[in-house]
Amino acid sequence: MFLLVFYMFIYTFKSANGANLEHRWRLKYKDMSLQRLTALRALMASQPSALAAYIVPTADAHNSEYISPVDARREWLSGFTGSAGTAVVTSANALVWTDGRYYTQFEKEADLTTWTLMKQSLPETPSMEKWLASNLLAGSIVGVDPKTMTREEWTPLQMALTKAKMQLVAVDKNLVDQARVQLNEPPPERPHNVIMHLPLQYTGKTAGQKITELREAMAEKKSSALVVTALDEIAYTLNLRGSDIDYNPVFFSYLLITPTSVVLFWHLGQIPEGVAASLRDEGVEIEGKPYDEIVPTLRRFARELSENGDGEHSIWLSGEASEAIHRAASGEGYLKKPLNLVSEVSPVALAKLIKNDVELEGFRQCHIRDGIAVVRFFRWLHSQVDAGNNITEIQAADKLLEFRKDEKDFMGPSFETIPGAGENGAIIHYSPSRDGPQRDIRSKDMFLLDSGGQYKDGTTDITRTRHMGQPERLQQDSFTRVLKGQIAVGSALYPKGVKGNVLDSLARKALWDVGLDYAHGTGHGVGHFLNVHEGPAGVSWRPYPHDPGLKPGQILSNEPGYYKVGEYGIRHEDLVETIAVTKDTKHHRAAGLLGDYDGRGVLGFNTITLVPHHKMCISEELLTDFELNYLNAYHERVFQTLGPILMERRLREDYVWLEKECSPIMRA
Repeated sequence: MFLLVFYMFIYTFKSANGANLEHRWRLKYKDMSLQRLTALRALMASQPSALAAYIVPTADAHNSEYISPVDARREWLSGFTGSAGTAVVTSANALVWTDGRYYTQFEKEADLTTWTLMKQSLPETPSMEKWLASNLLAGSIVGVDPKTMTREEWTPLQMALTKAKMQLVAVDKNLVDQARVQLNEPPPERPHNVIMHLPLQYTGKTAGQKITELREAMAEKKSSALVVTALDEIAYTLNLRGSDIDYNPVFFSYLLITPTSVVLFWHLGQIPEGVAASLRDEGVEIEGKPYDEIVPTLRRFARELSENGDGEHSIWLSGEASEAIHRAASGEGYLKKPLNLVSEVSPVALAKLIKNDVELEGFRQCHIRDGIAVVRFFRWLHSQVDAGNNITEIQAADKLLEFRKDEKDFMGPSFETIPGAGENGAIIHYSPSRDGPQRDIRSKDMFLLDSGGQYKDGTTDITRTRHMGQPERLQQDSFTRVLKGQIAVGSALYPKGVKGNVLDSLARKALWDVGLDYAHGTGHGVGHFLNVHEGPAGVSWRPYPHDPGLKPGQILSNEPGYYKVGEYGIRHEDLVETIAVTKDTKHHRAAGLLGDYDGRGVLGFNTITLVPHHKMCISEELLTDFELNYLNAYHERVFQTLGPILMERRLREDYVWLEKECSPIMRA
């Protein structure tokens, strides 16, 4: 078993002593930030054609959402540790575009005398393309490492700059990496940890079956090769898992599939015999090549196809593959006539989006075990706080990890636990520091806990908000409105094929009714013992560009929230399974069906997360009869599922606590 390692970052300190430490840290970081920017600007000026601007995305060569420290260039440069954001550096400006999840975090972490926050969720904030076009002179050259930008990002940026009489150029040697070396702060080595085979009992489909289906799709597209660059897609296709990126069971690699071969570009190219044997058993003869050989190999392959000369050859790769990979695969820059590329959504992304029966059952089972761990944790936490014991956010996260480790097939957290006490709960992606003064969880606090586990049979992601004492009336109101939004999504019926963004307003209506909202999406896809955030579908006010429409067998999150900055945060998050619904389906709204959307088919959600909501925080007068019945039925299912397991394991105190938490809410 491997455990994914915690990667903690520094946040604000609250005590008087902590404030002094924070002040000294900020002064030190201000000098560091300016020094790093100065080094980067010198490199920009020294290029063969001096760069007026240099773009630093939060990205690796695989378009991963979460990245390894070796690729954390924007973080090193700006000090901002959020998982999303793009930095732009000119001779006079340093800016970061990021979304509403990270505004508060950016202002705490970055040197605001040096860096400017561009709030990209706000309509008045210009896009990066518009800002560059408006603030640089005609003829300016903008540079970016083509390995860190996808073709889908590159093309519109190039068009916008060309229209403004500017030029976008590929800088193959990353300037931030060079600056780090110059300042004696070189990036760490790229990890290539052990990879493991995930047996058929967990995956439900052999790697050989998956590759056969991909080759059939290739034949339909008349593609001579499929290049898979997304790390979770490679892991899914080959039924392999790794640990090269914290919390994400993936490994740095590329996969090249042709009608006759399967080539894995990994580490030095030597595939472990145990892994190779497992793949042979699943019908795949794998060839290994070094990780860094992907570009030279694609160039050779493109040249061979070009020399064939019949015009029928193309290479298929995702539009989310990097610009560097697109250039290598097409022959751009070295072939007289570049190859045609099929650059569109990856067939692997669409395949893993729909879970098979084995994967779905695994999701259901691991959520039962995960529910046990979270219930045990909350019972423990309340007992500690009620007894007057000092429990810090870090101690809470560590204790939750202990409970999850007790569960079968647990492999590690699925992301860094967010244990936000009081005001820290309003930082949407909060991460407490293990260094310096610690924030205790107090009896007067709202406590937001967002956490998840990686299990061999599935991935979990759950948020529960609880008050550690007696909530205020406004907190109860906000809590209940967020809950109403979650129930609205969880109980919704909708046509098969509808895109997730259509459902987003359901989650917000109860908040919108009183002028409240939240600055993040409502739901994301979830991988099967893979990335906790999985495309190409989701539920958000902003449409997912490659959302194929909802179908049975998907796993999504349902997580509305509300955040009162400086005071508290509220978020309720469940994972849900999309299911086909008829009048006979066990679904809260099934009996009322009068049709099936003219033959399109009816879909709904089945909630698979099993942890009660904090009844003390609920204002039942805000709930309709339907919502109250829905919540009581959910709590009954939680208790009927988890209670017998707790008794069987002789966890009597946890059983009694759960029984109380799941008792029905009665109208006054």
